[in-house]
Amino acid sequence: MSASLDAEDLDLVAALQVAPRAPLSRLSEVLGWSSSTVSRRLARLEAARLLRVIGQLDWSLTGHGNPWHVWVDTAPGEADKVASALAELSATQFVATTAGRADVFCTMQAAQADGIPALLDRAPTLDGVRSTHTELVLRGVTKADSWRLPRLTEEQVAALSQDDGEDLDEPVALDDELWATLRLLRRNGRIATAQVARELGVGQSTAYRMVQSLLRRGIVRPRVEIEPSVLGYTLEAIVALTVTPSAIKPVAEALAEHPSARYVTVVAGSSSVVHHGVFEHEDALAALLTEDLAHLPGIASFDVSVVREVRKRYWLGRADGRLGD
Repeated sequence: MSASLDAEDLDLVAALQVAPRAPLSRLSEVLGWSSSTVSRRLARLEAARLLRVIGQLDWSLTGHGNPWHVWVDTAPGEADKVASALAELSATQFVATTAGRADVFCTMQAAQADGIPALLDRAPTLDGVRSTHTELVLRGVTKADSWRLPRLTEEQVAALSQDDGEDLDEPVALDDELWATLRLLRRNGRIATAQVARELGVGQSTAYRMVQSLLRRGIVRPRVEIEPSVLGYTLEAIVALTVTPSAIKPVAEALAEHPSARYVTVVAGSSSVVHHGVFEHEDALAALLTEDLAHLPGIASFDVSVVREVRKRYWLGRADGRLGD
């Protein structure tokens, strides 16, 4: 990994994780820097393709139905080729080569209702694949936009968490203009209302109303995209746990609160709960497996897939820790 972040870069990432759309003035006030320093550092990280603020969408908007976790066993020496082929598929959200339970792990979602059979049949037919194991995601207990780099004080987090409006509960029909706004926010979670107005050819008041409608309803959730390895988390693992029925909910919720948790799901398959976590070193993963899991009743067994190289994360390609398109 050639990319290197200093302490100030890490503080900025942590602040953006709490408030991805915070204006430069608020970021500078909380971090104790000038607005120009915040702007310069953010621009440098974006230009180096190390960081991007995007918009996370509900599963109902990214495809049809819930995603599927797929563990892939490959022929010797074929893992990289299979991972590259999977990453090229539009249906794959996450793809990584792994060691342990499987050679490649990915998460897929069908684009249309009738695409599920073809989706599940696609991976086993790829050249180099020997077998696959697939499990349906029933519920996402926590997702990556909730994971935080623990660098800020409680006072800083509180200051960044200040909001100027209330969440909205009532549903809204997505017309053409809202869909266009949603697509802009998905590509750039920090896009300014003025830019939305220019892109769509509408007034700023209309653009502001549409942006706030999507954000306040949680239809789009801004999130920071940056590889954990760039932040010092050199180890990543997918832990698939078999849990007794009565313990599935409490185990999943407990793991969602674990500091390593980026993505915890309840699944239908031979596993019950899947914990996708990031760790600073091997001892931290060992502590999860031998200490933290040992204190949770109802866990019968678990399988671990240690991530070797991430090829795609939240639909975006990755290479050497940098973001692709």
